[in-house]
Amino acid sequence: MALGAVCCSGATADFVEMVGGQTSVLLDFQLIEDATGLQFAGVSEGVITPGNLGEGSVAFGITSPFAASEPTTFGYAPTDFFGTFQGSIEHRGAVYFGGAADLTVGNFSIGWDDAEGFQVVDTIDLDIALFDVNILAASPLAGTFDLDADLLISNTFADLLIDLGLTETDLSGTDVGDARVQGINRVIPSPAAAGALLIAGLFTGRRRRN
Repeated sequence: MALGAVCCSGATADFVEMVGGQTSVLLDFQLIEDATGLQFAGVSEGVITPGNLGEGSVAFGITSPFAASEPTTFGYAPTDFFGTFQGSIEHRGAVYFGGAADLTVGNFSIGWDDAEGFQVVDTIDLDIALFDVNILAASPLAGTFDLDADLLISNTFADLLIDLGLTETDLSGTDVGDARVQGINRVIPSPAAAGALLIAGLFTGRRRRN
């Protein structure tokens, strides 16, 4: 992960949480088929086509933190991203593969692993990290979070592909596509700021009554 590629904003917001947006993915399906025999068979209803990475890309909606299931919990302080980020970015939607095996992956979760860094985890069927996220550039601002990255086959997914007999080659670290996260944030006031706003509101209301 290229830490130097991450640019933090000088925004004064104490902490923000992601409330929506989308993640676009452009996978090299031909490379995947050549390496594993898995053939792209389509996407589930609700997946956006094309995504924001051009022809052949798809996009998955980022769930709200208020979603009944799989809510996004990702947040950070814009002035200190690496010292404060927490939670995960959750998505809705699936990708189907056929050919050498029938495989469904989706409802992807992007989160941090202390040993591997940011990873993309399938939460539909396999429940493992599919890809390591090799960050190329990121902009964690107060109102938005933008990230561009390469998707590299994770060690766990590479081991599974061998166990399923889909390849005899260790594909760990193979670059199979690109991802672009475009998140929308809301500011969470600090307790001090929230208290000041409450006091100001009470004072204003009292003045109006007088």
